[in-house]
Amino acid sequence: MRLRNIPGAREEMLVNPYIIQVPEEHRGQWHAFLGNKKPIHIEIGMGKGQFLTALAAANPDIFYIGIEKYSSVLLRALTKQAELDLPNLRFLRLDAEQITDVFAPGEVERIYLNFSDPWPKDRHAHRRLTSDRFLARYEQFLAPGGCIMFKTDNRGLFDYSLETAAACGWNCEDVTYDLHNSPYEEGNFHTEYEDRFSALGNPIYRVVLRPRKQEE
Repeated sequence: MRLRNIPGAREEMLVNPYIIQVPEEHRGQWHAFLGNKKPIHIEIGMGKGQFLTALAAANPDIFYIGIEKYSSVLLRALTKQAELDLPNLRFLRLDAEQITDVFAPGEVERIYLNFSDPWPKDRHAHRRLTSDRFLARYEQFLAPGGCIMFKTDNRGLFDYSLETAAACGWNCEDVTYDLHNSPYEEGNFHTEYEDRFSALGNPIYRVVLRPRKQEE
């Protein structure tokens, strides 16, 4: 899907108070920078921010960081945050490829991956956010007991993610092939894509991924 360019979006990223500039400078010192010791949860590829904004409003004792590489998309989330001014929500304009430059070992307790690009061609599999190389990156900065919560409506991507995670030594927990008609729907915050796909009758798949070696 071609993203519509919004004039001035990139310039807004440089001055908006909810965007953390030069996040690499805070690697290993996020709690000191944020001025609190709240658990840090991140969403990679956060889109327009419906999911993370709702989470932050409902959970003031957790600090949320939304990560999105497209300025025109992130601008929508900034608009929501400007209205709510949630003190426990900030954003990074960042490519996921650079994630380990930003977070040090043990700094993040939970990662949300919601409706990530499936990159359906085999030659692009390494770009999937649940590929072996991305899982290896997440494992570098997840705190002990930390996890990934992954949702998608793409069955091919979901099956690939389960197989890849298991092969890489991750436990696949609370697996459901129909989230909205499962016990896990209670407390599930919806994304924009989730509402759209569900309205079309598509089942939503979800799994919690946890590094096995952390439990050994």
